[in-house]
Amino acid sequence: MSEKLSLTMALSDYDHTRDLAYGRVSPEGINLLALDFQVEEIFYRSLKHREFDVCELSFGKYISLISQGDRTFSAIPVFPSRMFRQSSAYVLRDGPIKTVDDLRGRKVGLPEWAQTAAVYSRGFLVQQYGLQLTDVHWVQAGTNEAGREEKVELRLPAGVKLEPVKGKSLNEMLLSGEITAIFAAHPPHAFEHGDPRVVRLFTDYQAVEQAYYEATRIFPIMHVLAIKRPILERNPWVARNLYKAFEEAKARSYARAAEATASRFPIPWSVYYFERARELFGPDPFPYGVEPNRVTLEAFAEFAHVQGVAHRRVELSELFWETMGGSFRV
Repeated sequence: MSEKLSLTMALSDYDHTRDLAYGRVSPEGINLLALDFQVEEIFYRSLKHREFDVCELSFGKYISLISQGDRTFSAIPVFPSRMFRQSSAYVLRDGPIKTVDDLRGRKVGLPEWAQTAAVYSRGFLVQQYGLQLTDVHWVQAGTNEAGREEKVELRLPAGVKLEPVKGKSLNEMLLSGEITAIFAAHPPHAFEHGDPRVVRLFTDYQAVEQAYYEATRIFPIMHVLAIKRPILERNPWVARNLYKAFEEAKARSYARAAEATASRFPIPWSVYYFERARELFGPDPFPYGVEPNRVTLEAFAEFAHVQGVAHRRVELSELFWETMGGSFRV
């Protein structure tokens, strides 16, 4: 019997990947050592030091690398994290920003221009509200800690104002009035800790996000699963075998979510919400693969290019390992 290929995988903890990470699902031919870190640590260690064979990676950082000819990683169409980002806009309750139009001419904070959440946020501001990138003075800083920097090289469009601030956090600047809004994946501490001065721009964000999906069919993909390209070049079968294992782990998570005889999640009416999600998104509300996600993938590629995160327009065929095929479904 041939020896299994040993791979390290860095992945944050999600219910839909947990059976794979815990070894309840085993990818054929692979001995997988799963490491659980917060996504920020995974991204930093993967981008800075290339530490892991397989890793969850920021979609924004990944598409930027591909656009610049960096062939360190190739992804498979497994998307561990997806989040609508209208809920990620924060303002002062008594501040000047009441609607999106009020952002014109104002200073707005972002943790990184190339943060995936920020790419989608700017995308929907332009797409849905007509707010152009040049209408805002953008400020880049860590959301809650000073000193955060961009991790990839940018190619900003002409006329865009992006001001890096190293000595302060966005949270500090919002409370002091130096900026008027924050668009960030992680909430500012003031909001997290219940400071009444900070509120979401979109109060009824779920309704806004659902309306956005119904109008555009975009369900934002935050992270992709990346594999070091030399591993795939030597062992091209790894891509399909990992994909199949992630699909099986997700199916097991769906079974837990649909179970009506026991509460597998500490959320009242969790089965009800899962059923509603299937009504809106279909029987597989968190789909992997290229074809079921083509609208979202094409939109993100366009957003990233227009915003200067990707240095050129990246085709979907460049994003995923060649042997996966454009419509591969297990």
